This record gives sequence, C-alpha cells and structure tokens, in this order.
Amino acid sequence: MLYYAIVFLVIALVAGFLGFFGIAGLAASIAKILFIVFIVLFVVSLIFGRRRRL
Repeated sequence: MLYYAIVFLVIALVAGFLGFFGIAGLAASIAKILFIVFIVLFVVSLIFGRRRRL
C-alpha cells in the first residue's frame, strides 16, 4: 500500500510539473488517502502483533 501511495505521489509531481493541475490534485489526494490507510493498518498490526506475543 505504501508503494501505491508513492507511485501516486510521483504521478502528482510529474503532472504538476507538466501543467496538468487537475490530475495532479487528484493523484495527490489519492496518495494522501493511501498513506493514511497505510499508517492506520500499520498501527493496528503493531497493536495486534504485540497482543499475540504476550
């Protein structure tokens, strides 16, 4: 999931550089959502991973 967030971030940067601001904004929004989902899943996996070891 982090890989896809980075891919959409790169797409947003390239689109913004080339002047496609609508596509750049959309790709940046998708990248932000994917990054937040990644962080939430990472924290949940840390919590449940510790719970099983105890």
